[in-house]
Amino acid sequence: MNRDTNTKDLTPFFTWWLVVAGLLLVPAFLRAQSVLPPSEAVSNSPYDAQAEGSLHWQLTYNLLGHGAFPSPYEGANSFQSRKEIRGSFSTTLFAGHRLWKGAEGYLDVEATAGSGLSGVYGLLSPPNGETYRVSSAALKGYIARAYLRQRWSLGGRMESVEDDQNQIAGFIPSRRLVLTAGKFSVTDFFDGNRYAGDPRTQFNNWSLWANTAWDYPADTRGYTWGLVLELAWDQWAVRLGSFMEPAEANGMSLDHRISHSHGDAIELKHRQRLAGRDGAIRFLVYDNHARMGSYRSALLRDPTAPDVTATQEAGRTKWGLGLNIEQAISDHAGLFMRVGWNNGKTETWAFTEVDRTFSAGLSVDGTRWGRPADHAGIGCAVNGLSGDHRAYLAAGGLGFELGDGRLSYAPERVVDGYYSWAFFPHLAISVEVQRYTNPGANTSRGPVTVYGLRLHSEF
Repeated sequence: MNRDTNTKDLTPFFTWWLVVAGLLLVPAFLRAQSVLPPSEAVSNSPYDAQAEGSLHWQLTYNLLGHGAFPSPYEGANSFQSRKEIRGSFSTTLFAGHRLWKGAEGYLDVEATAGSGLSGVYGLLSPPNGETYRVSSAALKGYIARAYLRQRWSLGGRMESVEDDQNQIAGFIPSRRLVLTAGKFSVTDFFDGNRYAGDPRTQFNNWSLWANTAWDYPADTRGYTWGLVLELAWDQWAVRLGSFMEPAEANGMSLDHRISHSHGDAIELKHRQRLAGRDGAIRFLVYDNHARMGSYRSALLRDPTAPDVTATQEAGRTKWGLGLNIEQAISDHAGLFMRVGWNNGKTETWAFTEVDRTFSAGLSVDGTRWGRPADHAGIGCAVNGLSGDHRAYLAAGGLGFELGDGRLSYAPERVVDGYYSWAFFPHLAISVEVQRYTNPGANTSRGPVTVYGLRLHSEF
């Protein structure tokens, strides 16, 4: 497909961002104040001074497999009904450094190898959060993240920040304005959850570490370029983001014609304490613009062999909502829940083919049985399709994830349980079991159980 990548198309896209940023940044500059030294900000601080930088590393190996399961028919994009075992490997170096007053720079170098079960086809919520649709037996390296963050203080109390991946130890004001620009994963800033947000150390199933109904902007590996503006005011925070979309569905190349191909998101977050326990609630609204196809148009064009890619038109949109809740119930356990919905009229473009999702679960650490560094979780998810989407698949249409050739529809259900054993201080081994009912939202196939073994090391 030919694409016009003339950079003059960038100007209209950034116009509204410049207006919004200008209205917010001018007052911020006028009120900006220096971060207080730790001795003046917080007593009994764990830090004697602001750290100058952060350096971390991770390595994750996943081995997943399943046995044969009932399947009267299969299509081009079906989850394979025969016995299957697949492995994946990733390693990442995370580097961050303070640059000037309030500014930080981050650079992550990553390498991956391996593949997902059935090439990551045939399920609404794939079982391995480390594999997208880039598969290679050879280790391939790339820049995962490269971004700048500028923070302006608007007052309030000082809050300590621990040293972590893409996070420099020190102090930040509870009232602040933050602008981030560069390459990253959209989920670095949106839809976070303390108990279900990291497939390398927590739940591996896509529906339990993300809102699968949010077709969030990303290339095939899960990264994009964009801007995020955050205003935090004590227990409240609001984030606005705008990001590049892939040039074609689930493609590696991003579309540079971002005046009409981009994804926008706004998230409102509130931190609360219930019964003396910390929790948070996040509400998300998003809107994606890309040259997407229409399920209904594809069916009208050819009812017996619809092809959504043949109906692609510039200017199509997908929008949706998300609710994300986390709540501690003790010092060593917490609950989580996500609900997601999108209008389901246009083809899936970047993440999953889910149009409606609900997930919930429990996460605990091993303190009660004398292993505080261990942790475990049990969660469930229900994923569904819009009316247009299911009619398209029932007629034999293919998405970039689903396509059994026909469809006897019912929402896909999955139960996921894992236990992570802290074998050494910087090494953990996890076992995981995921049980799917109606895989690919098709009652004619399954059920199927996926077993997983995960090795994770980090410092």
